Amino acid sequence: MRFQSMLKFGNGVRNHCRMYMASGLPEFTQKHYNVKRNNYAIVDDKDISFFNSLMGAQYVLQDAGADDLLCYNVDFLRSVRGNSELVLRPGTTQEISEILRYCNKRHLAVCPQGGNTGLVGGAVPVCDEIIISMSRLNKVLNIDEITGIASCEAACILENLDAKAREKGLVVPIDLGAKSSCHIGGNLSTNAGGLRVLRYGNLHGSVLGVEVVLANGTILDLMSNFKKDNTGYHLKHLFIGSEGTLGILTKLAILCQTASSSVHVAFVGLNSFDSVLKTFVNAKRYLGEILSACELIDESSLDASVKQYNLKSPIENYPFHMLIETSGSNASHDSEKLHFFLEHCMDSGDVINGTVTNEVGKIQEIWKLRELIPTALIRDGFCFKYDISLPLRSFYEIVPVLEGHVGKLAKRVCGYGHLGDSNLHLNVSCEKYSRELYERIEPFIYEHTAKLKGSVSAEHGIGFTKKNYLKYSKSSEAIAMMREVKKLLDPNGILNPYKVLN
Repeated sequence: MRFQSMLKFGNGVRNHCRMYMASGLPEFTQKHYNVKRNNYAIVDDKDISFFNSLMGAQYVLQDAGADDLLCYNVDFLRSVRGNSELVLRPGTTQEISEILRYCNKRHLAVCPQGGNTGLVGGAVPVCDEIIISMSRLNKVLNIDEITGIASCEAACILENLDAKAREKGLVVPIDLGAKSSCHIGGNLSTNAGGLRVLRYGNLHGSVLGVEVVLANGTILDLMSNFKKDNTGYHLKHLFIGSEGTLGILTKLAILCQTASSSVHVAFVGLNSFDSVLKTFVNAKRYLGEILSACELIDESSLDASVKQYNLKSPIENYPFHMLIETSGSNASHDSEKLHFFLEHCMDSGDVINGTVTNEVGKIQEIWKLRELIPTALIRDGFCFKYDISLPLRSFYEIVPVLEGHVGKLAKRVCGYGHLGDSNLHLNVSCEKYSRELYERIEPFIYEHTAKLKGSVSAEHGIGFTKKNYLKYSKSSEAIAMMREVKKLLDPNGILNPYKVLN
């Protein structure tokens, strides 16, 4: 079949199970994982009085015994659950500095929390750590339409920051499925990737500067308005991806890109992963500078999205699907390049069927098929989720390998993700939790990832649930150096304990 064209021009310890549940509460993390609480102090009335005097009692939230703090203690996937009885909601960098200075002297552990959209248990307490909610630090400080630099506080919701940037013809260089609730500071803390790393690169390249509060309360001003600033060590990179274990990010400066006036999306079906690789190579060759996203969706992942959300795919089901997006400034030019590319792929037999559009509404409907897969799989029942990077030639190999390894214990084994940056989201679902299935998956999946020279975490971080598996991607020497950095910046270990390093 040839392409359906919808174009219009113009303005238009070994871990225990990690369970992802559609409903219900998980067991307390400390009990479920048998975590021994470190020798931290316990919050008392004097501590509460200090925090009340610092911020005002309305910003000091205590658990009155009716699960008042449940939304802070449980991650949004309901996979881990802390037991904190105190949430602090500071409104300034100075208040965070005073909080950390006090907690460091008292040896009180803290857990920084942004939008709480993480997938590895990094943003909720493991035991009874004090939660520092960043939600009040949500101001956009400045967006310069000439330089493209946006500066903001850490709790700016990604979607809101992007909307402000678009008012000036710019776009924030990161786009996630959780953009309506995730905080830009949390994105930096996990070095989140998202849908368009292929186009914009990762945050280490886009972030120009940060402001960080260290464990002892020191405010470290690393803000910058320059892409070129070679004045000593680039300390900002220590905190991007550190998951709140080295300091708390309070402000940032990020280089935004010019918003594209012409966007096209193609959704195509393919019969083999070999054809997927050939199509990706041709996309880079023929689309070049306008290629902005290249997503892979296997048959089972698309099936989950379509059925769970009652969606309709614009083409029939194939073993593999690719969502290819272009972003440029000339609709007719971009359309010509895209159609030439697609015709080439169809003539070669790699692409069997597909559709292409530049209509905003239809683009959004196609993106829904991809962006709703994560929650569609949660609706399947119990879902074990894995976020890994693999060499492109071996990108999909692990899916059938794992499917064969778990056999009939699993209801569904599927893979989708960011082909453009080698990031596979691998999911295993079952009707109800199975300890036997869990033990078949882990550590097998990480051992196989290491065998393929991949990474056990592509963009979700290490957090709490992956800390035992860091050894599969980092050498003992590298991990030892990480420990030394942690000891230097947080000698009392109060910042986000039990995370990243085992």
